[in-house]
Amino acid sequence: MDTLAAVILAAGKSKRLRSKIPKVLHPIAGQPMICYPVEAVAPLGVARLVVVIGPESQGVRQVLGDAAEYAEQSEPLGTGHALRQARPLLEGQATTILSLYGDHPLTTTDTLRRLVERHAATGATITMLTVDSDESMGFGRIVRDAAGRVQAIVEEAVATPEQRRIRELNVGIYCFQAAWLWPSLERLPLGPVGEYYLTDLLALAVAEGQPVETVAAASVDEVLGVNTRLHLAQAERVIRERIRREALASGVTIIDPPSTFIDKGVVIGADTVLYPGTIIEGRSHIGSDCIIGPYSHIVNATIGECCRIVASTLEGAVVEDGVSIGPYSHLRPGAHLGQGVHIGNFAEVKNSRLGRGVHQGHFSYVGDATVGEGVNIGAGTVTCNFDGEKKHPTIIEDGAFIGSDTMLIAPVRVGRRAKTGAGSVVTHDVPPESVVYGVPARAAKKRQEE
Repeated sequence: MDTLAAVILAAGKSKRLRSKIPKVLHPIAGQPMICYPVEAVAPLGVARLVVVIGPESQGVRQVLGDAAEYAEQSEPLGTGHALRQARPLLEGQATTILSLYGDHPLTTTDTLRRLVERHAATGATITMLTVDSDESMGFGRIVRDAAGRVQAIVEEAVATPEQRRIRELNVGIYCFQAAWLWPSLERLPLGPVGEYYLTDLLALAVAEGQPVETVAAASVDEVLGVNTRLHLAQAERVIRERIRREALASGVTIIDPPSTFIDKGVVIGADTVLYPGTIIEGRSHIGSDCIIGPYSHIVNATIGECCRIVASTLEGAVVEDGVSIGPYSHLRPGAHLGQGVHIGNFAEVKNSRLGRGVHQGHFSYVGDATVGEGVNIGAGTVTCNFDGEKKHPTIIEDGAFIGSDTMLIAPVRVGRRAKTGAGSVVTHDVPPESVVYGVPARAAKKRQEE
């Protein structure tokens, strides 16, 4: 029975990116580049997946974890040498080896599936992915004989003027017959710069009369390799456009797609509307029937249904159904807003839980607080939670009314249905049902009956 294994070559450095970060760990649309070829291969039913890394690419192990096995290329001796490092793990374990690159984030599962299926159907020794393009992109040209059989891959640097007019290019993604591949890798000639290249396998196969097949990529975009910051930006553009198209197809309205940025892995419910300038990052989850933006920034946040987030930033926050926020407000990590909460403009919430129906006015700050249901937090209110050394909690119980410009000096508790007057500085706990005001706040005196 035919079995398929995949090898992703990911040992490249970031020299042309001018970066200390290994090339395949550079993020594209919110996730490391190496994740894209791993995800593209996964639906193919591979028996084993090996990622070949370099000494400086150990971070790949941390990113992928148990999703792959790893082989190390200790010296940068070329693509042929890199694939050879997978031999001890895969020889005898699979009949077909799919080889691709970790810096090709745009190749789709559909294209790889066509490559694998063509390889199996024809019984070829090598099946190559090619692309038809006016621009060479640094790829070698595919030279064919009069019968259309592949004869050679000619690199641009040594191509004749006639060969340079060839539009069919070698992408560098292959299916190999494993029994032929492993011994053939040992026979690769040493290249002029002291490296071994996978492209030379084709010459060996042709010289032996081995069958070679090709499959054309659906578009040039799919075969873009990332070697420079420009390539990184181009890949980002393509992937983000794919993400937007998927969102639109799933029932999300995007008013101006080019100005809206959605990370890979974001989930957005149907009938949610994204206005221009909105950025949604990380593992954010947004329910249905929401209005997000314009100019909202959502990072690793969970937003329920029927919410409105206008020109505001949410980081690591949880927002339940029916919440409205902004404009120009900020939810920091640990903020949790209950159902129907309203946050006014220029307000901030950090590491706090606000109960159902809370109204927090503009120009206010709530930090390290627990706020009960139905509480009104007036404009300009501040929970003074930091004493210069430690953060202290504030507790506001159900139904309390916090007057505008109240300073709550933590640790402090405001009791159920208690009230603070405007401008109060609360330094002690406020009993339930009571009213305090002043600086420092004192209980209001009841009028004596005449």
